[in-house]
Amino acid sequence: MFDIILVMVDATLRVATPLIFAALAGLFSERAGIVNIALEGKLLLGAFAAAAAAYFTGSAWAGVFAAICVGVVFAWLHAFATVTHRGDHVVSGLAINILAAGLTVTLARHWFDMGGQTPSLFGDARFRPITLPFVDLINYIPVVGTIYREVISGHTILVYMSWAAVPLVWWMVFRTRFGLRLRAVGENPQAIDTAGIGVAKMRYLALTVCGVLAGLGGAYLSIAHSAQFIPDMSAGKGYMALAALIFGKWRPVQALLACLLFGFLEAVAIRLQGVEIGGFVVPVQFIEMLPYVLTVVLLAGFIGRAIAPKSIGKPYAKERT
Repeated sequence: MFDIILVMVDATLRVATPLIFAALAGLFSERAGIVNIALEGKLLLGAFAAAAAAYFTGSAWAGVFAAICVGVVFAWLHAFATVTHRGDHVVSGLAINILAAGLTVTLARHWFDMGGQTPSLFGDARFRPITLPFVDLINYIPVVGTIYREVISGHTILVYMSWAAVPLVWWMVFRTRFGLRLRAVGENPQAIDTAGIGVAKMRYLALTVCGVLAGLGGAYLSIAHSAQFIPDMSAGKGYMALAALIFGKWRPVQALLACLLFGFLEAVAIRLQGVEIGGFVVPVQFIEMLPYVLTVVLLAGFIGRAIAPKSIGKPYAKERT
């Protein structure tokens, strides 16, 4: 039983990593007043950019850089539609998701001619698990050694970056001048505009950070968690991350816990594939939909009252005197 628990925890950390990156990305944009259902598309675009760049250059870090650049470009596109032209946030986000689904497959077919996939990545073109120091030494300590070896050690660099990103984002949002202005823009843009701080500038900055984090989440999917890009490989993770952000009430630590919960549900679903219950094999389709159904149930029944930033989704036009 202890071994099974360790395996499930380890799988949860791996599955939750793109959710953590995407949820933190959504936190920046939504705290600034921008509804961001485009997280799904940004994850997908980042995954394709990372896999393609890593394949052509043979470097996983080049893939990460490409994913970040693509994430930022499409974040700016989102900002151009919602901030500059004051378009509907949901419609523009949905448009980016649709664009991402079509553009990634089209480019993959044109460049690689593999039905929308990229070639498999090998060697330095993908991230490998890292063995942390002193594993052999600590391994002899009962329980602690096993946890250190099986759960803490053995992940890729992007998993550890996602863990480090949570306290960093908390500090940026709640302990810095930038974070204060970011939250003020989402709550009362008129007041911060009166104080001489550009609302549009702050929202562009927030979406830029959002693009960086979403790009990292996409890169993890294609060059760390797996070794190639597959069409629609984000598989709704952007929407789940947004749900985790709402579940966590727009706070990084609570959002992290929600991502871990959703990651655990998905890990359980993967573990249950092929399991017989009373001589009946549970259908794969039922197992695959389990995380999403449980996510809806949890959000509907246990989220409580979540108060969003007051100006979220509302276009802001600078008053002229």
